[in-house]
Amino acid sequence: MRRTEDVRLLTGAGRYVDDTAPRDALRAFVLRSAVAHADITLDTNDAEAAPGVARVVTAETLAQAGVTFTIPAMLVQNRDGSKGANPRRPLLADGRVRFVGEAIAVIVADTLDQARDAAEMIVVTYDDLPPHVTPLPGGPQIHPEAPDNIAFDFALGDEARTQAAFEAAAHVTSMEIEDNRVIANSMEARGVWAAPEDGRLHVSLSGQGVWTTKANVARALGLAREDVRVTNPDVGGGFGTKALPYPEDYLIAFAAHDLQRPVRWFSDRSEAMLSDNAGRDLVSTAELAFDADHKLLAYRLLTTCNMGAYNSGFAQNIQTGLFSKVLTGTYDVQTVWMHTQGIYTNTTQVDAYRGAGRPEAIYVLERVIDQAARDMGVDPWELRRKNFIPADAFPYVTATDQPYDIGDFNAVLDRVEAESDRAGFAARKAESAAKGKLRGIGLCYYIESILGAPKETTRVTFEQGRATIYVGTQSNGQGHETVFPQFLSDHTGIPMEQIVFVQGDSDAIAQGGGTGGSRSATVQNTATLANVEKMIAGFKGFLAEEAGVSASSVNFDDERFRIAGSNLTPTMLEVADMARDAARADLLDVSATITLEQRSFPNGAHVAEVEIDPETGTCRVARYTVTDDFGNLLNPLLVEGQVHGGVVQGIGQAITERVVYDSTGQLLTASFMDYGLPRADDIPNIEFTTQSTPSLYNPLGMKGCGEAGTVGALAAISNAVLDALWAQGVRRADMPFTPHRVWKMLEEADAA
Repeated sequence: MRRTEDVRLLTGAGRYVDDTAPRDALRAFVLRSAVAHADITLDTNDAEAAPGVARVVTAETLAQAGVTFTIPAMLVQNRDGSKGANPRRPLLADGRVRFVGEAIAVIVADTLDQARDAAEMIVVTYDDLPPHVTPLPGGPQIHPEAPDNIAFDFALGDEARTQAAFEAAAHVTSMEIEDNRVIANSMEARGVWAAPEDGRLHVSLSGQGVWTTKANVARALGLAREDVRVTNPDVGGGFGTKALPYPEDYLIAFAAHDLQRPVRWFSDRSEAMLSDNAGRDLVSTAELAFDADHKLLAYRLLTTCNMGAYNSGFAQNIQTGLFSKVLTGTYDVQTVWMHTQGIYTNTTQVDAYRGAGRPEAIYVLERVIDQAARDMGVDPWELRRKNFIPADAFPYVTATDQPYDIGDFNAVLDRVEAESDRAGFAARKAESAAKGKLRGIGLCYYIESILGAPKETTRVTFEQGRATIYVGTQSNGQGHETVFPQFLSDHTGIPMEQIVFVQGDSDAIAQGGGTGGSRSATVQNTATLANVEKMIAGFKGFLAEEAGVSASSVNFDDERFRIAGSNLTPTMLEVADMARDAARADLLDVSATITLEQRSFPNGAHVAEVEIDPETGTCRVARYTVTDDFGNLLNPLLVEGQVHGGVVQGIGQAITERVVYDSTGQLLTASFMDYGLPRADDIPNIEFTTQSTPSLYNPLGMKGCGEAGTVGALAAISNAVLDALWAQGVRRADMPFTPHRVWKMLEEADAA
């Protein structure tokens, strides 16, 4: 089934946050810091008197209004038992700025041009402080709460046992691996509007859920939760970056509440590049210990990750708890030691980006296992097979206490080997060589842990001739408008065209987990299944009463109710109409809430082939093949689309994307003239197949698919690049593989 929302979205009928703002809304402009680290003073007198200006909001303004809210963040536990650093992150810079792009003031005016003009009248005096840009401990202090700029010092595993395993090993491989910083660059940048509405405050934003924002806005402004309504209209991409709180969400809410007028703000692209949470940005030293038979004995990992200037919402947990969930990948190894330090720098915050810790973990592991195969002179595919968790070992608890439910990694690897025509690679490599090109092949076998809230609610109401489904997740382009009505239709017989879909409105459904961690289809549809069971039970009891028979005499066959001894076969909508006529309102508004006790673990294999021009360094992904185990598929077309999107983001990070700051903390890649998103001609046809083992952890047997493409892509491409360059003497290859970087690798190898 094709996506029903595509015609609407592709013909300009989408309704995004900037489309839905009240026409009479005032316009807001955010004045941002031009330097990375400085004490500041502000003079806003001229701006406040400028034509059309309704309000200039500063940290002082907020303090005078009693707004003390700061951006909340999750803290991890350090290895000494203490909590990670928790420096205050104000909504507006309060006497000091800590990264280029930090919000200093919000100017609200009749028009955007007037707000911009007034912003130029604000005199900002910068007393420069030395910036700390390189993510290493020490350097100029950013926060007094974080000595040596260390945000956290996390460890997991048994250090002594791991050391002993390495000392006893027949072979050890060690590899330093960089994971470059990227910017999410969703098609729709962030935006928010807020307006008084019948004595309440309505906040609408481009986000990944509404309930966290509802609670935070109420807390920030001292309002009762029931006096705040939050909505997400159509959202043009999120990728994790829109799941988190940003200052603008609360600043615009404050301005609208303070002025009792609608206020709107929308980011432009360079503003987004400066202020949106970035992704990745870590350096790891990974070590594997093997016995003489090439069996994996132990895994040791030392990582330093860049936090940016402040804690963002999930940031401390990304490269620690979330990373550790798939630390050992698909391999049967129980001896591990992981040590990770987070470092504050005078750069934009880093947080969740498609995969959130799992792509980073799999990238490191799949790079170092490929390197181990080279070091030991064995086939990298066979080294993986030798160390896979056996199919008969499931359920399997990993060294980091993750309960893998089921999988058959050898079957998936066999399938992708055939689908990718690995046997024909030598001939394709020879063809490339004949053209003067280098060709390499790379494998990544990934596993990922489905995350996000395990609890979800589905509500279904019945109106004349139709049903409405309300969900607690939020589409950012994944096809929810198709998949959730489709599932309800499959289980109730209600035609899809008679199902109305509602999401992203805190007034319409009391609770929900939003979207993130590939949770949506699995958790939401499990709630819908529970709701269908309640609806069927209620309608069966009602029909039994109407017919004067026992409830056991009424059955439902996914399309119609059937009553023993009667030729009546009403549909669910027809029974709902009967219940309405009988004034049975209790049957016309049904909700169900479920909690999944365990998460699923999708896995799969990616095979990339790259072709490199040694004269220019240009690297092209020539072939790409994926075989995934997503359990049972509800809509294979949507699943394939999710895989394609994830792979493309992986190709972007691997080939073209890289955030660059100079030594003063200025962002040098703040536009698409400088930051390379992948283009259509950078992307090959992506071949996709499935080899499924249904999950044991949910009644649908599903495993999430939204982030898996990115989880597998990074290492597959990187391993292919190093494979292509190895014969030329290149021994280290870090993303992104831009022409200059690849050319430089070849030049340095020649010089050596």
